[in-house]
Amino acid sequence: MVTQVPPALLRHRITVEPAAGEGAYGPQYRHAIPDVPALVDSSPRLVRAPDGRQLTASATLITGPTLDCPPGSRITLPDGRTTTAITVTRHTAPGLPVPACTEVVCE
Repeated sequence: MVTQVPPALLRHRITVEPAAGEGAYGPQYRHAIPDVPALVDSSPRLVRAPDGRQLTASATLITGPTLDCPPGSRITLPDGRTTTAITVTRHTAPGLPVPACTEVVCE
């Protein structure tokens, strides 16, 4: 039974700076998590943000199920671009032979 995305499929490496809220000088982030295994899809697509706005996503990431990446987190992609997490979805299917993972849609 598959319990999480096989590491062999997560071919890219990203850096995640988890969002920690707003400060006096703008967004605040916790310590960076470097070298996070991920599968990066850089094809643009239209998505709806949690506040209802329609945005064009620049990348969609698939990572392991335990990634600490709340919406608003700063992410550095393999090509060096920096982006922001719009939505974060955890996919699970307990008891079924499908992998658990975290999907992050980025601005």
